[in-house]
Amino acid sequence: MRALVISGGGSKGAFAGGVAQYLIEEKNHEYDLFLGTSTGSLLIPHLALGHIKKIHSVYTNVTMASIFNICPFVIKIKDGVDIVTINHFNVLRQFFKGKRTFGESKGLKRYIRNNFSISDFNKLKKLKNDVVITVTNFTKNEAEYKSVKDCTYEEFCDWSWISSNYVPFMSLVEKNNYEYGDGGFSSLVPIREAINRGATEIDVIILETEVNMDKTVIGKNPFSLMIDLFRIALDQVEKHDIAIGKLMANNKNVKLNLYYTPTKLTDNALIFNKEVMKEWWEQGYEYAQNKSEVMSDNR
Repeated sequence: MRALVISGGGSKGAFAGGVAQYLIEEKNHEYDLFLGTSTGSLLIPHLALGHIKKIHSVYTNVTMASIFNICPFVIKIKDGVDIVTINHFNVLRQFFKGKRTFGESKGLKRYIRNNFSISDFNKLKKLKNDVVITVTNFTKNEAEYKSVKDCTYEEFCDWSWISSNYVPFMSLVEKNNYEYGDGGFSSLVPIREAINRGATEIDVIILETEVNMDKTVIGKNPFSLMIDLFRIALDQVEKHDIAIGKLMANNKNVKLNLYYTPTKLTDNALIFNKEVMKEWWEQGYEYAQNKSEVMSDNR
């Protein structure tokens, strides 16, 4: 049983799309299970359907306005570097409305529905392979995994959106009397769940470098500092997920094929730049191609 696992990573999901495109179209990998977290959850339904061109268009045309109906920050470019500062008006408006998050991402919810139709959902549900989305149940402090087989169209779109909600910068969602958000807070790289569901070989796309050689630059203002601290915390979740996944794979004789980003793509994956994401998609494709050639030479 072969599985494709795609980690969380915000805008870096474009790189994962390029890797997945090469594995599916050129290597002809056929997957019984697709499992994604956050940005990975947005990719996998389209990948399972074979809609590569469509999801490429979705990822390379998305903008900040597509994601946020209330954007909590302002992006300024200084010396070619993106500087994130607080959008005081929007954040204060959220505060006075009694909201618990700095921004809201209802735009992303609409974007998902506009690009994933009921017809797509019905086709997906009829497939033999399974598509599973990771979310975090904050009320219970645990990961939950939502299979397309168990969902209605409305529910599946909601879980896809919820999996990508990077709280507290995006929406905190109440559903079934629980509060949910980004799957990455509990299971950023869900290798363990893929193994628990019977996978014997797993292609894992991890949207970080394998080894961090760069010096971390911490934010110059409280808001960007908070973003950086969350990123550091999620890096630790990622390392834990990979370590546990490797241990389980070794114990159960599961083959793992790990695809990391070869270079650091960005310090802030909440910035959605169409042109940059197009480049990342191409880089992902080329990276998978080069890695596959190296793996073939080593056999």
